[in-house]
Amino acid sequence: MSTDGYKQEFIEFMVKSDVLRFGDFTLKSGRKSPFFMNAGAYVTGAQLSLLGEYYARAIKEHFGLDFDILFGPAYKGIPLAVATAIAIERLYGVTVRYSSNRKEEKDHGDAGILLGSPIKDGDRIVMIEDVTTSGKSIEETYPILKAQGTVKVLGLIVSLNRMEKSLHSEKSALSEIERTYGFPARAIVTMDEVTDSLYNKEVDGRIVIDDGQKARIEEYYRQYGAKE
Repeated sequence: MSTDGYKQEFIEFMVKSDVLRFGDFTLKSGRKSPFFMNAGAYVTGAQLSLLGEYYARAIKEHFGLDFDILFGPAYKGIPLAVATAIAIERLYGVTVRYSSNRKEEKDHGDAGILLGSPIKDGDRIVMIEDVTTSGKSIEETYPILKAQGTVKVLGLIVSLNRMEKSLHSEKSALSEIERTYGFPARAIVTMDEVTDSLYNKEVDGRIVIDDGQKARIEEYYRQYGAKE
C-alpha cells in the first residue's frame, strides 16, 4: 500500500467491500441520494485490518501521531477505534489507547460510562467515526469527554465527507462540527475525490460511475451540496 495512493486505494476498497454503493437510495433525512455508504458492511478481519490502516494514514496526515486516546463513539466507533489503534502501532510503532462510551452507564465490574481506557487530565484525544451527517453522536459524546478532566480534542476523523449541507444549515456536517466545537473535522476522502477517482473506471470488471451516474451525482449536489 503506497502512501501517495492510499486515498485511491481506499475508494476502491469501499466499492469492493460493498460499503459504498451507487444507485437510488432514500436517506433517513428523506433525501433521494445517488449513493449510499454503509460502514456496517465491513465484517471480516481482513477488511477491518485494512480499514484501520487507511484511518491510521489519514490521522497521521491530518493530526500527526502525538496524542494519547483514540475515541470511538458507541457503537460503530468502537471497532474503528480498536482497528485503528492496532494499525497505528503496526505501521508506526506508536502506542495510543482506545476508548469509547457506553450507551448505558455500568455500575458493577468494569463500571462507569467508558469502555476501554480511562481518560484523565492532560490526555490528547482524536475522535473517530464512519461518516457524519448530523453530528448527533459528537453532541452526545463530547460532554462525556470534557467531564473526564482537562482534556484536549485534537480533531475528528471520518471515512467519507459527503459534502452536503445539513438539514439546518448551508454548511456540511463537518463544517458545523468545527464551528460548534472548535476542533478540526477531516475525512479520509471527500465525495469529490470519490467521483473523480471512479468516473469511467473499472473496479472488479465494471464501471462504477458512468456518464449517467455522474450526472445524477452532479444534480444531487446542485440541490444539496454544502457551501463549505
